[in-house]
Amino acid sequence: MQTIMLKAKLHMARVTHAVLNYEGSCAIDGELLDLSGIRENEQIQIYNVENGQRFTTYAIRAEEGSRIISVNGAAAHLASEGQRVIICSYAQYNEAELERHRPALVYLQEGNAVSHTSNAIPVQLA
Repeated sequence: MQTIMLKAKLHMARVTHAVLNYEGSCAIDGELLDLSGIRENEQIQIYNVENGQRFTTYAIRAEEGSRIISVNGAAAHLASEGQRVIICSYAQYNEAELERHRPALVYLQEGNAVSHTSNAIPVQLA
C-alpha cells in the first residue's frame, strides 16, 4: 500500500514575479529547489497565505542565488508580486519508506533568504 505524504515545503516564500504571458509554471531559485529536494518539472501545490488561493502547477529552475519565486501563466492571476505563499510537494511512500520518511522543510524570511530548515513540523499547542 502507498501513502501520499508531504515531501518538501518552502514556507512563507515571497512572490517576486507574476508573469501572465509565460508558459505556466513556478520558477524557483535553484538553490531553494536543491535545498528542498523539489525537482524541476515536479508537480507542486501553492497555497497563497494572503488570499487563500490554492493551486497546482510545476516547478522550473530559476537562477541560483536569485531568490526568485515567479508564478507564471494562468497562475499569475492567483498570486501577485509581494504576496506570501507556501510551496509544497508530495510523494507516495510504501510502508517501509514511511518508517524513515522525513519531509524537507525550508523556512524563508524576507528576501526569500533561508531562515532555517527542519524535518518535522512543530506540534501545534492548544
